[in-house]
Amino acid sequence: MAKPFLTYDQQLDKLINGKKLCITDCEKAKEILRDIGYFSLIGGYKTPFINPMTRVYEDNTALEDIYALYQFDLALRELVFKYLCQIERKLRQLISYSFCNLHGEAQAAYLNPSNYNNSPKNMDAVNRLISILEYQANRNTEHAYLLHQRKVYHNVPMWVLVNALTYGQISKLYTLLPFHLQSDISKEFPKVNERGLERYMKILTLFRNVCAHNERLFSFRTRIDFPDTVLHAKLNIDKKGNQYLLGKRDLFGLTIAFRYLLPRQSFIEFKRSLIKSITHYHKQSSRIGRDSLLAMMGFPANWESITLYQI
Repeated sequence: MAKPFLTYDQQLDKLINGKKLCITDCEKAKEILRDIGYFSLIGGYKTPFINPMTRVYEDNTALEDIYALYQFDLALRELVFKYLCQIERKLRQLISYSFCNLHGEAQAAYLNPSNYNNSPKNMDAVNRLISILEYQANRNTEHAYLLHQRKVYHNVPMWVLVNALTYGQISKLYTLLPFHLQSDISKEFPKVNERGLERYMKILTLFRNVCAHNERLFSFRTRIDFPDTVLHAKLNIDKKGNQYLLGKRDLFGLTIAFRYLLPRQSFIEFKRSLIKSITHYHKQSSRIGRDSLLAMMGFPANWESITLYQI
């Protein structure tokens, strides 16, 4: 049966009397539920505090503990999104520059299937991509800069068009470029090869979607593995067989990716902000210890050493 609709008072009654959650200020609790929603707050962040056998909260768990974790995750999303956008901006520029340096500014160039890796297995994907690019170049009316290029120059060059593409479309564009263009682009990220950058872009798209849609980030896991790196080895990440147990599908994997894709100073700033966010969370709630929180995030205890090693 579908779960019934509950008023705010009924939601509080369920939490207090059904789930044994400590709530001392019901008016404040209702304000939080109005602002965030039961599903997003309770459904999204209850797991670390619930007894899996009884399905009620551990003794003395308060709504403030769940709210503090939510606030931590919100700050984490904002932080991660900032640096994802920095990488995205660079990728847009590099892709458009490399393509136009070879093919020029005419929009006909990026609408020509022969300018992509149009092997038989890629033809459907290339055709879908060109359909997207053709719509943006000729029919999209949501962006003033596209309308201006269309009206004044009767041409939308790649370096303008890329700004209207989503992260996922940028990733697909890179995937379908010929290998020599992929090579030109990946050279701007030392220690990352063409296939590694392709893998990073696909996974970064998934993390960007989590951030953009306000989904839970701190414990997010992907279905695609991050590449193995020397940092996995230098940090002595545990293995099961040949598979690293951390830094493969988790937020720590994204942190390693940032180490490879961001300028060094940007990464240091990211790391500093991340440490600050973790410290602030533990000032707000003591229900989850440092090691437990790091484990949920996929981080090893020695993760802060990530800047000590060369890559």
